[in-house]
Amino acid sequence: MATTSRYASLPVLTHTDPGGRAVSYFGRRFLPAGSAMPLVMGVTVTQGDRLDLIAARTFGDPEQYWRICDANDALDPFELTATIGRVLRIASPQF
Repeated sequence: MATTSRYASLPVLTHTDPGGRAVSYFGRRFLPAGSAMPLVMGVTVTQGDRLDLIAARTFGDPEQYWRICDANDALDPFELTATIGRVLRIASPQF
């Protein structure tokens, strides 16, 4: 798994079902408080913006869109770009 994945620091746990089958899964990831994350910059949403495009411009990797979600306390990524003119927090990652 890539070290930039939001799941990189989580433990891999195993559950054995009643039939004896082992199922591996990631432990729970608790979301950081976005307002407590160190602010790097703000990005204003413009017409046609998507989080992957913003992540590509700011982090150089479109798959890092989840960092923008974390910094803005968003569970629904689409809500972040729904309002043109909204300023999104771009923060240092909290792994």
